[in-house]
Amino acid sequence: MSDARTVRLCGAEDLAVGEARRFDLEGTPLCLVRCVDGYRAVDDTCSHEDFSLAEGEVDPEACEIECWKHGSLFSLVTGEPLTMPATVPVAVYDVVVEAGDVVVRLG
Repeated sequence: MSDARTVRLCGAEDLAVGEARRFDLEGTPLCLVRCVDGYRAVDDTCSHEDFSLAEGEVDPEACEIECWKHGSLFSLVTGEPLTMPATVPVAVYDVVVEAGDVVVRLG
């Protein structure tokens, strides 16, 4: 049996393609992004330094986000850093759209 649970983040139409938004879930900051192919969620804190990824620039076609402070680029699919100075990936979370709501699976 899984300990995972789901949490509604927002309505499916609340984010435009290419938009990122920060959510705080029980002390865990999440960055939700709407890419061309759907929604992605990652830890909102850059693994290089303590800055919000949701404030960065999104490439919705490549499904990548750039940390606004030092320019590290992250894959929103894998969480892997694609450019320096970050070398450690950020966690990724499963996201689904259910009945018009964007839902993230935690745990």
